[in-house]
Amino acid sequence: MVTKETILTAEGLKKLEAELEELLTVRRPQVAARLKAAIALGDLSENSEYEDAKNEQAFMEGRIQTLENMIKTATVIDMSNSGDTVNIGSTIVVRDESEGEEEEYTIVGTTEADPLANRISNESPLGIAVIGQKVGSTVVVSAPAGDFTYKILAIK
Repeated sequence: MVTKETILTAEGLKKLEAELEELLTVRRPQVAARLKAAIALGDLSENSEYEDAKNEQAFMEGRIQTLENMIKTATVIDMSNSGDTVNIGSTIVVRDESEGEEEEYTIVGTTEADPLANRISNESPLGIAVIGQKVGSTVVVSAPAGDFTYKILAIK
């Protein structure tokens, strides 16, 4: 099985490690105690507390496996990238050529993407279009809402 790398900032890696630590040291023992208490109630066939605890345990164990895999395959990007081409870790200023509005985005891996905070994935339509481009380049972004043209004004 080919494992895909997880592109993260140093801050993003710390968040994932903290979440994993919380699940392993706090949540796992809590869920185990819930299961033990539910089993003590007897008759597991009609015990909704047992079913709920079992489902929570399955979800949590899946999340633990996901986090462990993401951490194991993590590639930490350099957020101080100020080169002359757009790359993961770059903060860019673009102008929507049809509206004339300027926006600033930071290009990050998919795990840390947060469009509401202007952190866009390198795999998003805009991320794909701007990677490798230089200041002054004009790119056409194909999105579900149609095609948009952006001009790269700055790379920070």
